Amino acid sequence: MIRSPLRPLIRILAARENGLNPDLIESEERVKRLTKKIILEKNRAGQRIALLMFMFTVAFSLIGIKMFVLASYVPPHLATGTKKDTLDNNRNKITDRNGIVLATNIKTFSVYVHPHELIDKRKVAISLSTIFPSLDSEKVTRMFSDGRKFVWIKKRVSPEEKDKVKNLGEPGVYFGPRETRLYPNGRFAAHILGGTTFGREGVNSAELIGQAGVELSYNNHLIDSENGDLNLSIDLPIQGIIEKVLAGGVKIMNARGGSAILMDVHSGQLIALASLPDFDPNARPSLPRHGDPSVSPLFNRAAQGIYELGSTFKIFTAAQVLEDGIASIDTILDIRGPLYFGKYKIRDHHYLGEKLTVEEIMVKSSNIGTARLAAMIGAERQRQFLQKLGLLDLTGVELPEASRAKPQIPKKWSKLSTATISYGHGISVSPLHIAMAYSTIVNGGKKILPTLLKNSEKNISPETVFSNDTSVKLQAILKKVVLSGTARNAALDDYSIGGKTGTADKVNFSKPGYHDDKVITTFVATFPMERPQYVLVVTLDEPEDRSIDKPMRTAGWTAVPVATEIIMRIAPILGIEPNTMVDKFNIKNSLVNIRN
Repeated sequence: MIRSPLRPLIRILAARENGLNPDLIESEERVKRLTKKIILEKNRAGQRIALLMFMFTVAFSLIGIKMFVLASYVPPHLATGTKKDTLDNNRNKITDRNGIVLATNIKTFSVYVHPHELIDKRKVAISLSTIFPSLDSEKVTRMFSDGRKFVWIKKRVSPEEKDKVKNLGEPGVYFGPRETRLYPNGRFAAHILGGTTFGREGVNSAELIGQAGVELSYNNHLIDSENGDLNLSIDLPIQGIIEKVLAGGVKIMNARGGSAILMDVHSGQLIALASLPDFDPNARPSLPRHGDPSVSPLFNRAAQGIYELGSTFKIFTAAQVLEDGIASIDTILDIRGPLYFGKYKIRDHHYLGEKLTVEEIMVKSSNIGTARLAAMIGAERQRQFLQKLGLLDLTGVELPEASRAKPQIPKKWSKLSTATISYGHGISVSPLHIAMAYSTIVNGGKKILPTLLKNSEKNISPETVFSNDTSVKLQAILKKVVLSGTARNAALDDYSIGGKTGTADKVNFSKPGYHDDKVITTFVATFPMERPQYVLVVTLDEPEDRSIDKPMRTAGWTAVPVATEIIMRIAPILGIEPNTMVDKFNIKNSLVNIRN
C-alpha cells in the first residue's frame, strides 16, 4: 500500500521558495482527506439502509401473501358445516382362535353442559342427578354456579339415558358422539383382555387406549386399522367352561381365590387362562390404593401372582437326575429322616417307609427322598437346570401384568436352599411358570414359551432342555402318580391323565415363616397320556374341604377334583376321543360334582 504524505515535498519546497507557510499545505491535505472519508461513509450508510428496506419489504410481502392464502382457504369440515373429530377413536376387534368377538367398539354418547346457557341451574342439577344417581345434585349445582363455562356430566351414556336427558328439554345440555369399548362376553377372559380407558377427550370424540391385558400390550396394533383384528389363542367355549368349574371349585372348597391355565405343550398357545376373583371389563374397577393387591379382582393369579407351589417342583429334580445319569427310575434311596440343616429339619408329611426308588419318591411325594436327590445334583447344577426350564426368568407372555411376576429365589443358594427348592419351597413362581415347565417335561424336552397369540412365532425353533428318552420316563412317572399316588382322585374312566400335586404352606408376610393353617394347593395335569397334548394347572388359594368330618386342605382333596371336572368337560370339545383301552377305575372319595 502506497501512502500519500500529509506534507507533500514538492509543494513544501515550492511554498518555501515563495515565502509561504508550509503548515497551511498540511492543513489543506488533512481537510481534503477527511472530506473524502465522510463522503465514503455516507455512501456506505445509504447502501445499508437500502438493503434493510429491501429485506423488510420482502418479509412483509411474504407475510401478506400468507395471510391472503389463509384468509381465502375454507377447510373442508367448515365448508360442509360439520366439525371434524381430531381424536382417533377407532380400535380393531379382538377375537378368540375361532373368530368369536371378544372386544369391539360401539357408538355411544357423552353429556356436557354450558352453565351460562341454563335457565334454572338447580332444577337441571336435580333432574340430571335423578337420571344419574351417582351424581350429587348439590355438588352439580355448585359447579354450575362457580363461573365455569363447561361441565362434564357423563362421558359415556346409553341410548336410553340419552333419551331421558333429551326429554328434559333444557337449553345448555349437549350430547357428544363417541365410541367406547364393548366386551360382549362380560367377565369371560377378563384378565386376558384387561380393558380400555379414555385418553385425550373432546366433546365430539375420545381417544380409546389400553388399560391392562392385551388391550395395553397390543395398544399400537389395535389402533392401526391396517393391522386388522387381533386373533388370540384362547378358545372362548373352553375358557367359559374352565371359569365356571373353577368358580364352583373355589366356592365348594371355601378358597380365597384360584386360577386355571390350559396350555398346548407343543405350540405354547394358551387355550384358556382364568383367575378368580375376576371383574367385568365393561365396568373395570379402580386399582386398590392400600392393602394387599392380590385381594383385588384385578390381580391376575395365573400370570402375575407368584407362590411357593410345593411338590409340583419334585418332577424337575427327577428330570435332572435321570438326564444327567445321576440315578435311574429304579435307584433306591434311604428316606429315613428327618434331615437336619442347622436348626432346620426336613421331614415327610407322614411315614413313607425307609427306602424308596426314584419313581416311588415321586409317586408318594417324599420330601426327604427328593432332598437327597437334590444333594446329589448340587446347588449350582440345580440352579442352571431350573434356569434352562425358564423357572428363574419372566415367562414372556403377552400380558403387562406378567412383567411383574419375576420368580423369587434365595439370595444365597445354600445346601438348605437346594434341598427345599427341590420340593417347591424357598422359591416362588407363577402358575404360568409351572405350565411352561411341565410342557417341557411331557413334550420331549423342548422349552416352550407361553403365548396368547394364535399365530405366534415364539416357538418355531425351541431349545432342547433334555432328551426325549428322559421325557418318556417322566411321563410314565406322572401317569403313575394319578394311578396310585397322591393324585388318585384324578383317575378317569375314559381319559388317561398324568400329573403331580403340590401343597405348600402359605408364606406369612406379617412375620417371618409360614401360616399354620393356610396353604396353596396345585394340581398339574397332562393329557392325554398316550400322546400328551395339553397341560392344565389348577391352583387354589387357602382351600379347605369342610364336607367331611376332618377338614382337608391338601391338593389331592381340593385342586385335583376341580381339575378332573374340567378335563371331563373340555376333552370332548378339544377332540380327544375316550380311551377305551385303559383300565377302568372307580373314583373314590369324589369331593365335587360341579355340573350345571
